[in-house]
Amino acid sequence: MLERHWTWHRVKEFLIEKCIYLSGVTSIVIVALIFIFLAKEGFALFKTVGVGEFLLGIKWYPISHPAQFGILPLIIGSLVVTIGATLIAVPIGVASAVYISEVASGKIKEVLKSGIEVLAAIPSVVLGFIGMMTLVPWVKAVFNLPTGLTAFSGALMLGFMAMPTIVSIAEDALNAVPKRYKEAALALGATRWQAIWRVVFPAASSGIVAAVMLGIGRVIGETMAVMMITGNAARIPTTIFEPVRTLTATIAAEMGETVRGSDHYSALFAIGIVLFIITFMINLIADIAVHHKAK
Repeated sequence: MLERHWTWHRVKEFLIEKCIYLSGVTSIVIVALIFIFLAKEGFALFKTVGVGEFLLGIKWYPISHPAQFGILPLIIGSLVVTIGATLIAVPIGVASAVYISEVASGKIKEVLKSGIEVLAAIPSVVLGFIGMMTLVPWVKAVFNLPTGLTAFSGALMLGFMAMPTIVSIAEDALNAVPKRYKEAALALGATRWQAIWRVVFPAASSGIVAAVMLGIGRVIGETMAVMMITGNAARIPTTIFEPVRTLTATIAAEMGETVRGSDHYSALFAIGIVLFIITFMINLIADIAVHHKAK
């Protein structure tokens, strides 16, 4: 009986290992197929437009004669909004995670965690609509601007949208730190804040880095909210208080208007390739940072 039980246990373990292996391989294959599909459609553009002209061109006029497919304003618009949102979301998000994990009492912690989960569940189009009705007029009035549809508005809204992701994952990373680390620091005479800052925070740094990178990925990949409140002006901004257009907003706004197989159609897929590469680089940096911290 014992031998039969052991054999069944080994069979289950073998099946679970193979399922995990197949899941990992399937994920890699799906990502590869996505890139191949993007490359198949997007690289067709470079038969008529040079890569340098596409990446460094400053004019995006896809339906003019002749058409111009320079995406540098779109790249800069995405970077401006992403950097602004990161500067807002990361300090507040990480500080909130530390407060929830290490400072807040039991009841307050549960309420705050539930609130963060609710915020993360709000659809982006709803947040974009709220931003149009409240944030955009506020930015226009406070900064005395011709329009509130600016990169600054987009950065504020995207920072707000990225915070739940950062807070949730960073809080989990802080909770995963063994309690004995903090207890040992307190026993050696450290204050509560010294134990948090010098012991708990460094021990959870890999998880916090992962949370930040996932938050940045959420910002870069966001479409509807940023399309609704950044003004959609495909030009290089001189300040953050000017309208911009992002890569994702361009794809969403123009894909339904293109002719399949046209240069405009291929250009939108080429933008998808650029986004794919940017996202891949962010994930690669996060992976390197996490493994470096782990060592």
